[in-house]
Amino acid sequence: MKIHWNYLTAIARKDLLEVRQNRAAWLPMLIVPLIFILVLPLATIFIPPAIGATAENLTQDTDLEAFLANMPPSFKESLEGLEPVALMVKVMLGYFMAPMFLIFPIMFSTIIAAESFAGERERKTLEALLYTAASDLELFLGKVLAAMLPALGLSWGSFLLYTVVLNAAGYNLFGGLWFPLSTWWPLIFWISPGLALLGTSATVLISAKTPTFMGAYQSSASLVLVVIGFLVGQATGVLYLSVGVGMIIGLGVWVIAAVLTGVAVGSFQRSRLLVQAAN
Repeated sequence: MKIHWNYLTAIARKDLLEVRQNRAAWLPMLIVPLIFILVLPLATIFIPPAIGATAENLTQDTDLEAFLANMPPSFKESLEGLEPVALMVKVMLGYFMAPMFLIFPIMFSTIIAAESFAGERERKTLEALLYTAASDLELFLGKVLAAMLPALGLSWGSFLLYTVVLNAAGYNLFGGLWFPLSTWWPLIFWISPGLALLGTSATVLISAKTPTFMGAYQSSASLVLVVIGFLVGQATGVLYLSVGVGMIIGLGVWVIAAVLTGVAVGSFQRSRLLVQAAN
């Protein structure tokens, strides 16, 4: 089947315009990244010295002790020779925070996909779109592009800004540029795109059963629990997101995303959607 890219881009452009008009959709995509990118890093770097925290205060945290005790040799080498404040900052912002950035592609893609699929049905504007010349596959791909591309752009933009903030705020502490760490590359450029596709496909399937934008988004948001599992596992020393582990996890994410996408494509049928739009 020939894909008409002008149809795809027109559908994606229309969906993104509607997302911009829904404050409940775009406001969380601004607030949550700002907390992780600005508030937490600056607080972690500047508050301990300001309150006169001692080396014992900084290194006797239970989670930090568990992380340091069980970490792989390659992680330990990266921390050798660091002062207590620098060590704490590198562990917290360089290692602990890494899984948290996986929330972004899931959150962004599910918000936009929920607005695109369930939101359009809720506003009663889906029926007009279904009568266009675009095929079922083109409609589906256009909406997937509308969800995935901004999700990845915002995720990668957040990572870039986080890199600038950490290096600028921590320049004197580390005596130079110190971020990103090698462990971040597979998380940002391998796992994140897979999670964006997984989140989009899951939201498509959920939207078929949920009549409202908020209902679809809240149901899809449960995918964040996967990321919380990575965070807890790394914080407790059970799982370390090294480059190798990141590549393996990413492969699993892509396999699951591919399966869900196949199911979502099969379920996205114009006749079924017209019946739902009429009810």
